[in-house]
Amino acid sequence: MNGRADVWVPPMAGRDPSAAEPDEALRALRVTRGWRALLPTPQEVGRARGDQWLLVATLVLVGLGIVMIYSASAIRAQERFGDPTFFLKRQAIWAGLGLLAMGWAATWDLKRFQRLTPILFLASLFLLLLVLVPAVGIKINGARRWLRLFGLSFQPAEMAKLAVVLFLASYFARRQDRMGSFLDGFLPPLLMTGLMAGLIILQPNFGTAVVLLITAAMIFFVGRARFGHLLATAAVAGPALLALMWMSSHGRTRLLALVDPSQVSARATYQLDQSFYALGPGGWIGRGLGNSMQKLFFLPEPHNDFIFAIVGEELGFVGAVAVVGLFALFLWRGMRVAVRATDPYAGYLAMGVTGLIVGQAVLNMSVVSGLLPTTGVPLPFLSFGGSSLVITLFAVGILLNVSRRTE
Repeated sequence: MNGRADVWVPPMAGRDPSAAEPDEALRALRVTRGWRALLPTPQEVGRARGDQWLLVATLVLVGLGIVMIYSASAIRAQERFGDPTFFLKRQAIWAGLGLLAMGWAATWDLKRFQRLTPILFLASLFLLLLVLVPAVGIKINGARRWLRLFGLSFQPAEMAKLAVVLFLASYFARRQDRMGSFLDGFLPPLLMTGLMAGLIILQPNFGTAVVLLITAAMIFFVGRARFGHLLATAAVAGPALLALMWMSSHGRTRLLALVDPSQVSARATYQLDQSFYALGPGGWIGRGLGNSMQKLFFLPEPHNDFIFAIVGEELGFVGAVAVVGLFALFLWRGMRVAVRATDPYAGYLAMGVTGLIVGQAVLNMSVVSGLLPTTGVPLPFLSFGGSSLVITLFAVGILLNVSRRTE
């Protein structure tokens, strides 16, 4: 045989002509561990690809966010920094980093996330304590929510939300048989969640705390916690949260601005009034991209928490409904991933990440529409902000990771 050792090769008869040779299969397996694991491929090797509709909804929202941030901030950026693309360039950089983080999270072993959860939880707890220190935390508009490291500012509360979801998913996956007990099963995760939410409230950041508590309640519910325990907790936590908001002058003013504007100054209702002035004239199809009037120094910080108002003004009712539809698509696919997950930990994790992102979106759009008191919660994917965008995309990567392991 020409001096070479004989190697048996299976005959082609009876084989699928499209079947890959061993070397090709190994190359395809290596490819699925990278970015192409998230994209359509001719054949599936080793693992299924991530949920394509979920990925598309995320990318469209990120792209729309970059466009709307430029539209909403160009004039202010020119006036403040002499560069109309100041906010655009930063958001584009953060989006790139976030997409890299998403790709990495989508291909990492989920069990490693579970093993690293205690470290992430304790680190988030430490940073939330650190941000409350006057000499360390950055105070803006009466709230101490930011830390600055290496010239970059970020909000520890963004990481804390994801840390709680990871912690609860791991806890309920390991303690399913104990959830009928209040002391041994229900109370420990309740205390840990309450501790994290309490530190966020002290900033004060009631909106983020509400998002965290609602997401935690959803994980508790699907984690088979007793309904009586959940009902009793809600009966105590709801009035307590309202009382804390009323005791805070900042929170009380915002509550009154919603329920009885005559009791507060025009300054307290100014931002919400300007939001209405943006949404109303938008009509069915809007003024046109870039033609907003409220971004001309009327609506404060239009590229941040109230960017949905600019979407409504420039893209109209159709554009606003399209954004709502994208989040509805995200909710549907995320819930589908959770229900079809192959193990409890992955299911709880997918449920928590989906609830966290969609719940925050609902809260933000409700605030902009005047259905809830004004609070500083960004619209996921669309609002300007580095820490929020990167961590949200990282969470989407975890959700895509789970989707590759569904039944």
